[in-house]
Amino acid sequence: MSRIPLEQGKYYHVYNRGNNSSDLFYEKDNYLHFLRLYKKYMEAVVDTFVWVLLKNNFHLLIYIKEQNEIETEKLSYSTIDKPKIVSASKQFLHMFNAYTQSINERHKRTGSLFEKKFRRKEVTSEKYFQNLIYYNKPVKHGFADSMNVYPWSSYETIISKRKTKLQRKRVIEMFDNLNNFKYYHSRKQNLNNIDDLLIE
Repeated sequence: MSRIPLEQGKYYHVYNRGNNSSDLFYEKDNYLHFLRLYKKYMEAVVDTFVWVLLKNNFHLLIYIKEQNEIETEKLSYSTIDKPKIVSASKQFLHMFNAYTQSINERHKRTGSLFEKKFRRKEVTSEKYFQNLIYYNKPVKHGFADSMNVYPWSSYETIISKRKTKLQRKRVIEMFDNLNNFKYYHSRKQNLNNIDDLLIE
């Protein structure tokens, strides 16, 4: 069954894991390359609120830009001819294909890297949105004692003042202010409403 394309003007939790639960990231440069490709292929068509990369999976909370919001001059795709319709779903596929090719070449592997088609869930409530921002899987799985010491997530960027394309202001506004954002992340939260989306 084909998946419904990502629709413009909507918010989504986009996530996936390695084929057969295998690793997506083997070394530091793999994480960096994934982020470079994300910027290249996706920055023009989505607004990003939070992201986290783990050993064998990733999670993104994004908004799909409307047609008039897309920065077409910054658009990267894998064909010579400019597409008639800009599709966030196709941009993700271009990105994942590019990442798979680079990992296969670098680590002398073949075949699929990601599990089937990438997963997506529309975000339709403020609580769900807030829980996805909080979702601290690196801590849950023992990769770090707290989010501020795990390097492959958007948490440190959100609490910093450095220049970013991340939707920092809007993320913090979901918690009223930065201190509340930090406090919320320091407490254990009930994530029952997103449990069905989490991949182990």
